[in-house]
Amino acid sequence: MQKLKLWDATMIVMGSMIGSGIFIVSSDIMRQLGSGWWLLVVWLITGVITVSAALCYGELSSIFPKAGGQYTYLTEVFGKLTGFLYGWGLFTVIQTGTIAAVAVVFSKFTAYLIPQLNDAAPLFQQGSFKITWLQILGIGIILLLTYINTRGIKSGKLIQSVFTASKIIALLGLIVLGLLFIKDSHLTENLNIGTKAFQNLKGEGWMPISGKAILGGIAAAMVGSVFSSVAWESVTFVSGEIENPKRNVVRAMVIGTASVIILYFLCNVVYLSALSRDEIAFAANDRVAVAAAEKIMGNTGTIIMAVLVMISTFGCINGLVLSGARVFQTMAKDGLFFSSAIKNNKNNVPEKSLWLQGVWASLLCLSGQYGDILDMISFVIVLFYMLTVFAVIWLRFKKPFIPRSYKTFLYPVTPLVYLVIGTMFCVLLIIYKPNYTWPGFILLLLGLPVYFLIRKKE
Repeated sequence: MQKLKLWDATMIVMGSMIGSGIFIVSSDIMRQLGSGWWLLVVWLITGVITVSAALCYGELSSIFPKAGGQYTYLTEVFGKLTGFLYGWGLFTVIQTGTIAAVAVVFSKFTAYLIPQLNDAAPLFQQGSFKITWLQILGIGIILLLTYINTRGIKSGKLIQSVFTASKIIALLGLIVLGLLFIKDSHLTENLNIGTKAFQNLKGEGWMPISGKAILGGIAAAMVGSVFSSVAWESVTFVSGEIENPKRNVVRAMVIGTASVIILYFLCNVVYLSALSRDEIAFAANDRVAVAAAEKIMGNTGTIIMAVLVMISTFGCINGLVLSGARVFQTMAKDGLFFSSAIKNNKNNVPEKSLWLQGVWASLLCLSGQYGDILDMISFVIVLFYMLTVFAVIWLRFKKPFIPRSYKTFLYPVTPLVYLVIGTMFCVLLIIYKPNYTWPGFILLLLGLPVYFLIRKKE
């Protein structure tokens, strides 16, 4: 029985997107570019490609309106191997690593309110490996939300709707207060810096706005903004449980992504108004939102912001937990994942798939390596986005008469915009930040022997 309405689907999109990124990554972007003007340009470019991709995914969701989403699209269009490699990356680190990373951010902001968590001695330490109370709290949140989602889709969607609505209201509150009550605005000053040149505040000096320098700088800076704007496709994973999926999935993606991008842009305007360039770039632990809140509301603002981030990350984890398990269940039905993940429980949800996801995410929490891995696979995430967007063009040529209840807005401009910007982003990362690219290739290559071993057993 389908129980997710358009509102619920939109809350999954927005709740999965808004995690911890918007509260911290602007610091690193400012360190890369040293300019408020270029900070906003990076978020604008990210917004354009995010909404473009959502419009393209809408056409695919109208053709394949069943659970599995992006995995299903890639499998149906390019074959099982491509679908498996996407699902392999999703399970090993993309979905589970994001769950782990966001759970630990939740713990860190909890420790901001309860300093004893930071000060407590590790529960276990062997060399550089250690288990801390922050990791245990993160694992507890993952397991709690996994359990709640095993109780049925109704439980998961209630948490998603409540927490997503709460953080949207809180973000709007921060934006309104920031725009109305900042006495000494730094906005003009920050926007005037670097209009003709940008400065890498990590020590590489000023660079003219031309050719390789600006393109390389923007590509490196976009790693954070892109990763803060992913996971909206999670709603496609639960297409089979959405009311009228051919219509509501695309509407949820477009409404959700556009709304979040507008919120992100306005948040950055608030940061640029409340803080100087260096205060943004070198905010303590990159907590630029906390620094801005302190300027706007004093010490009370820092507490309010910490609570906001906790609400945001809690809702984000729930959205990722709720949606990801459906992909692994679909893979299992195709013979490409543990067969135990196929069956639903008495509440009509894939309980074993949920627990497999939750346990692996918890182990990544303990490893402490998820953050490094996530930084290095944003390249692979964009590659899969590009391949999925290209599937729209491919199907228009190969199967022009296949029924489509929705067609990509401004086709072929929309997919071409994404493919051009995505290609530039990936090529520039290969040239200027190779350490952000090769680990992703290794991750995918590790999936090849697993795939052929599974096929051989079949």
